[in-house]
Amino acid sequence: MKRKIVCIDEDKCNGCGLCIDACHEGALQLVDGKAKLVSDEYCDGLGDCLPECPTGAITIIEREAEAFDEELVKARMQERGEKDGAPLREGCPGQNICQFQNIRTPGPETGKNAHKPRSYLGQWPIQMSLVNPQAGYLKDADLLIAADCTAYAHGNFHEEFMAGRITIIGCPKLDRAEEHKAKLVEIFRNNPINSVTVVKMEVPCCQGLAHLVKQAMQEAGTRVLYSEVTLPIA
Repeated sequence: MKRKIVCIDEDKCNGCGLCIDACHEGALQLVDGKAKLVSDEYCDGLGDCLPECPTGAITIIEREAEAFDEELVKARMQERGEKDGAPLREGCPGQNICQFQNIRTPGPETGKNAHKPRSYLGQWPIQMSLVNPQAGYLKDADLLIAADCTAYAHGNFHEEFMAGRITIIGCPKLDRAEEHKAKLVEIFRNNPINSVTVVKMEVPCCQGLAHLVKQAMQEAGTRVLYSEVTLPIA
């Protein structure tokens, strides 16, 4: 049958693996450093992977292809160890979903770590571009959405802002704002969120992060406890 399906230009593919994270059907994987379509039957042709590709290597074409098989996809995802809708990724190791249960609440270190600053990072990844909107750690989460620079401008950032929260970072000036907004809309629509804390710098461009989050909440129809913190440069 002739239908729409993804097509990957290997010459343009840089092997970043972002498309693999975006594909909810597990139709893509990295082979020899290039994204490949595993099987026609796994691809629904909707193109969720397109916006994530930084090089424009992925397009949707119409060609003879086997029909999309939803049951086959479910079986494949189960074999790959799917849990709570959060896939185990076959792409860049930096995108592998991790949740760190032992550092979710603040408190002093003891023993050999007593004099070391404590990390309150609750999950991985944290870059907004890499976060999976279906990750299990987002359910009933208290979200910290922070501008990239904030952790470098505030000495007590981990304990004051990250403790007990799921951290997502991004830059409203240098990143692709519309893609970030779409990601946030999906997060808010797919997960019950307890609260949102936005931390930004006092520079004018950083206000865009708060605006982005508010827009995404509005489009998703989400009403949660919201707070906003602006940090000085010095």
